[in-house]
Amino acid sequence: MPAARESLLDAAYTALGRRPWPAVRMVDVAAVAGVSRQTLYNEFGSKEGLARALVRREADAYLAGVDRALATPADPRERLAAAAEWTVSAARGNALIKAMLTGCWSERLPAPTLTAVPSSSAVPAQRRADGPLPSPADLVALARDRAVAVLSGPGIPKTDSAELVRSCELVIRVALSCVSAPPGEGGVTALVRTVLQRHPTRSGVLN
Repeated sequence: MPAARESLLDAAYTALGRRPWPAVRMVDVAAVAGVSRQTLYNEFGSKEGLARALVRREADAYLAGVDRALATPADPRERLAAAAEWTVSAARGNALIKAMLTGCWSERLPAPTLTAVPSSSAVPAQRRADGPLPSPADLVALARDRAVAVLSGPGIPKTDSAELVRSCELVIRVALSCVSAPPGEGGVTALVRTVLQRHPTRSGVLN
């Protein structure tokens, strides 16, 4: 991502932490990033375009964190627990990620439409972020699929593969429940371990 674009998104994110999105002014975002307002419009097309790009970046950052958690040298159950821990901590620390995961957008946040949006802007499409944005179900599926890809091995029968998919999705959904209602003693990891123990997979897929 070009440095100027990243600086503008950083400035928008910082501004959002200080005031509601409707009160965030494009001129202020540009000033914090050290560029002209025209440069900001050239990059994103509009405030809506800036919002869409910001939401897309935070979604990508969440999924990158899932990848890092799953790469932790540990057994499969601990990797899933790490992904769950990341999901909860990311949502607690980032209002945009929490909104994307839960579908609950407060009045303080930008709430761009999730579907692709038509645009007549001359700004290149990849910079306008006109494509669809992930819904909560989309993010769950993307995180689940990343876990399945990391944890699946060669020669797993279809029945076991289906069990692995269900277990991975269950862990992500358990994490989402902890976003809304913090877990009790032992935290997210203990809860995930308990759930996986009570939801065994065939042939030791997660062993």
